[in-house]
Amino acid sequence: MIPVEEALTTVLDVSRRLSPVTVAVEDALGKVLAEDIRAPDPLPPYPASIKDGYAVIAADGPGEYPVITESRAGNDGLGVTVTPGTVAYVTTGGPIPDGADAVVQVEDTELVQTVASQPKRVRVLVKTNKGLDIRPVGCDISKDDLVLKAEELLGAAEIGLLATVGVLTVKVYPTPTIAVLSTGDELVEPTCKSLNRGQIRDSNRAMIVAAATQHKCKIVDLGIARDDEDEISAVLDKALAADIDILLTSGGVSMGDRDFVKPYLQNRGRVYFDKVTMKPGKPLTFAEIVTQSGEKVKKVLAFGLPGNPVSCLVCFNLFVVPSVRNLSGWKNPHLPRVHAYIKHSIKTDPARKEFHRAIIKWENDAGLGFPGFVAESTGHQMSSRLLSMKSANALLELPQSGREIPSGTSVSAILISEIVGIAPGNDLLSSKPDIATQSTMPIKLPDTPYKVAVLTVSDTVASGAGPDRSGPRAVSVVNSASEKLGGAMVATTAVVSDDIPNIKGILERWSDVEKMDLILTLGGTGFTPRDVTPEATKAVIEKETPGLVHVMMHESLKVTQFAMLSRAAAGIRGSTLIINMPGNPNAVGECMEALVPVLKHALKQIKGDKREKHPRHVPHAQADPKDVWERSYQAAHNAPASLHTCDCK
Repeated sequence: MIPVEEALTTVLDVSRRLSPVTVAVEDALGKVLAEDIRAPDPLPPYPASIKDGYAVIAADGPGEYPVITESRAGNDGLGVTVTPGTVAYVTTGGPIPDGADAVVQVEDTELVQTVASQPKRVRVLVKTNKGLDIRPVGCDISKDDLVLKAEELLGAAEIGLLATVGVLTVKVYPTPTIAVLSTGDELVEPTCKSLNRGQIRDSNRAMIVAAATQHKCKIVDLGIARDDEDEISAVLDKALAADIDILLTSGGVSMGDRDFVKPYLQNRGRVYFDKVTMKPGKPLTFAEIVTQSGEKVKKVLAFGLPGNPVSCLVCFNLFVVPSVRNLSGWKNPHLPRVHAYIKHSIKTDPARKEFHRAIIKWENDAGLGFPGFVAESTGHQMSSRLLSMKSANALLELPQSGREIPSGTSVSAILISEIVGIAPGNDLLSSKPDIATQSTMPIKLPDTPYKVAVLTVSDTVASGAGPDRSGPRAVSVVNSASEKLGGAMVATTAVVSDDIPNIKGILERWSDVEKMDLILTLGGTGFTPRDVTPEATKAVIEKETPGLVHVMMHESLKVTQFAMLSRAAAGIRGSTLIINMPGNPNAVGECMEALVPVLKHALKQIKGDKREKHPRHVPHAQADPKDVWERSYQAAHNAPASLHTCDCK
């Protein structure tokens, strides 16, 4: 049995991109581009008017002019030259006639009444400048510009760009062909009107076919196979000969004496794992089978999904979807994650990581006085109860502990469908690996003297490849110690990748614009090439505070000698205190425990309160005129010789 993270890494390592194919543009929607696309000509290909109006010579200025031609979208106005003292009518997007160097919008003109036999005349009311309201040749796209890069996902806008540059066929990574089989003597087709004793309708096949279709996969429906070794082998042999990329079976992978799928996979290919430490979905099996037809050799990925419907669909989302995306050329195949506050307490499993089905919504009041994502359980979580998947748009990642997670706790949630109720303008989630911030959580706080920001620095979390465990831990520690910190509360959180510009940018914004009092960064303080948080921090702070770093190091060394490998920095920028902490959730707790006794005083002093002293501080006016060093010297010098404990005289 292997952990979920190891199982997913294995699946993605084995799931290699399919060979590119060339398709018509109308068939490319939702596919990943396999080639760069450059513009064969500029856009616009001619000087074009931005508005409806009159093409003029700017130097002419206001006045009354004859309209010598009309230039509408198309070829109108060709061969006509605007000369001083003349104008031409143009429409939005129409070509600018030769000689004209500006456009005056219709609103700044008046038509002059003339007899029908005379040319139109117009009165220009304003002075204009050369180039005004004209799109020069190539101002949108220059010739040979790179308009689309390989590995970009083609949506509606990208299809429009392909049409703009005249691309009729395009090279893309195909989506895989998936064969789906249900196994079990108890299964009958959903069309069965009356069930006999021991029969159930096959829900898994219909569900998985629908899910695979959502991801634009081609489907080969293998139907239902009885729990018979020969029948299962015959069906699967036929499927493997059908030029498929992925084989999905449900059932037959557990420990029963009639579970024949796993033995088949072991005989035909390489089984990478057959149990995962997760709930639901423990008996998931993953294998790779090599097939050969003539000279063509092909690798087929086989997933033996559990027979329980919920386990089956959860495993499809967690493992098959990322595999499909990898085969289809996605740069980042992982499902997006967000942090959500659970509405009710949840008891965790003591031995296995749980993926709890939930409905996530964005609420202006997450129940804690600030906005955020709120997760509500879908109810009883038995793996056979398909109702627990109904309306679920997320899987809550709950660590194995056997303890109850109280309501209001922030947990990591993997999104499996659309979220409803996201406030406009909130860019809180992404599955793209190249973005600086994966999620930002602005929090509306009640009046508080100190605002705290928590920044998780991690390529893994920013790309969606793993959950943020340090951030929620820091939020919990800070808010629970609020009274000791003089009322400080977490006001915002964010996740950034391990890049100096990304880290600097958010530290500067939080310090200079949002005026945070305390910023805690988590992660990126070690020795690896991507650990750059101290460098980014030192580049923005104005005063260093080495004592804070020393105290954190001292506390962490009580737990592990590896703490000495931390390169954390701390310092002040303006009126903001910035402190680097390790990325380990336990280390975050240790460091905060060490700093809590002094942070309240530090925050007051940064605010400019020079009266803030240690509780045992003695004012200068009341101080003993002799300092401690002088008293110590006098005591030692005047002591009887018998009290000397060393042999120096």
